[in-house]
Amino acid sequence: MGFRPSSLDIRTHEFRDLVARSREVVLLAAVTGAITGLLVRFFEYFVTEVTFEWIIEGPLWLGAVAPGIGLVLSAILLRTLGNGASSATSDEYLRAFHDPEYPLRPRAFLGRMAAAVTTLGSGGAMGLEGPSLYGGSAIGAMIQRRLPAAFRGSDHRTLLVAGAAAGVAAIFKAPATGAIFALEVPFRDQMARRMLLPALVASASGYLSFVALSDTRPIFIFESDRTAAFQYRDLAGAVLIGVGCAVGARAFSRLIRLAKGFTLRPIGIRLVLSGSLLALLFVISRGLTGESLTLGTGYEVIVWLGEEHALWLLAAVFLLRCLATATTLAGGGVGGLFIPLVVGGAIVGRAVGDIVNPLDPTLYVLLGVAAFLGAGYRVPLAAVMFVAETTGQPGFIVPALFAAVAAELVMGDQSITTFQRSPENPD
Repeated sequence: MGFRPSSLDIRTHEFRDLVARSREVVLLAAVTGAITGLLVRFFEYFVTEVTFEWIIEGPLWLGAVAPGIGLVLSAILLRTLGNGASSATSDEYLRAFHDPEYPLRPRAFLGRMAAAVTTLGSGGAMGLEGPSLYGGSAIGAMIQRRLPAAFRGSDHRTLLVAGAAAGVAAIFKAPATGAIFALEVPFRDQMARRMLLPALVASASGYLSFVALSDTRPIFIFESDRTAAFQYRDLAGAVLIGVGCAVGARAFSRLIRLAKGFTLRPIGIRLVLSGSLLALLFVISRGLTGESLTLGTGYEVIVWLGEEHALWLLAAVFLLRCLATATTLAGGGVGGLFIPLVVGGAIVGRAVGDIVNPLDPTLYVLLGVAAFLGAGYRVPLAAVMFVAETTGQPGFIVPALFAAVAAELVMGDQSITTFQRSPENPD
C-alpha cells in the first residue's frame, strides 16, 4: 500500500462514478425512448387512421377546404392551449440543443402536438417526423430537468437528444436513422458524437415500443422484381442526381425561408391566403393527375411515381408539392420538412432516371431521396441510412455515396434550417 499512489484511488473512484453514471444514462435513455415511442404511435394513429383517412375518403370539396380549416384550428390551439407557441418543431429541438437556457415548456408541447394533429390530419403537406422529433426531445428535456442536480449538470442535451432520436426512429421504424439524424442535424459537416450511446439506446427502445402497437413492415415496400441494383453507368447518373437534387434543395430552402417569414404577417391575412392557395393547388393536382397529390405527407406521390409519367408532369407535381408544403408552413401549420424533402428527391430521381436509365427507375428514385434529403438538412449519413432502413434495398448504397457527395458540394452553405451551426462553432 505504501507504493500505491493516492491519485490512483481518486481515478478509480472517478471511473466507478463514470460507470454508474453511464448505467443511469442508458436506463434513462431507454425509458425516454419507450415513452416517446408510445407517444408517436398514438400521434400517428390519430393523424393517419382517424382524421386524414376521413378526409381522403370524403367528397372532393372536403379535400379542397380541409387543409385551410386545419390551419385555422392549429392557430387556435397554438394560441390557447400552447400559450402563444410558434409552429416550429425541428427548429425547437435545434434551439434547445445549442442553448441550455432555452426551455421546451409543457404548455407549448401540448399546443404544438395538438396543432400537429389538426394540420396533418386535415391534409397539410408536411411530415409527421417533425412533431415526433420535437415531442421526443421535449419529453427527454422534461425528464432531465426533474433529475438530481448532479445529473442535470453533466450535459443538458443527453435526454433531449435521446428523445429526438427515439421520435424519428419510431415514426420511420428506422432506429439507426433516428440516432444518426438526431446527432447529425444540429451541426453542418460533423456530429454530436458524445450523445451517441443514449441516442442509440433510446432509438431502439422507441422503435420497439412503437412497433409493439403497430408492425415492423418498412414504410416503403417494393415488389421483388423492382429491387435496386446498379451498373457502372449509374454512377454518372448518381452524380447527375446529386447536382439536380442540390439545385432543387437550394430553391426549396429559399422557399421555406420565405414561408417562415410570412408567418410574421397578421394571422387573418395569412390564414385566408394560405387556405385559398391550398384549395387552388388541390384543384390543379386533381386536374393534372386525377389524384389528391397535394394532400398529406406525400407517401402517395412516391406510389404514384411507380407508374410512367411525362417529364413535364413530374416537374408540375414537384412544383405543386413544394408550394403546398411552403403554403402549409406559411399558414402556421405544424409539421416536419423531412418527408417533403424525401418526396422532392423521389420526383427528381424519377425524372433523371427516365432520361439516363428508364429500365431501372427504382434505383434513381432512391438515389434522389438520399441526395435531396441529405442536401436539404445537411445530413448525408442519415439520408443514406434512412433509405436503407425504410426500403430494405442495399443495392443503392454505393451510387448514393456519389450522389450525396455531389449534392454536398453543390449545396454550399445552404440549409433548410437556420439553427444549425458550422464546425467552427463546436458543441
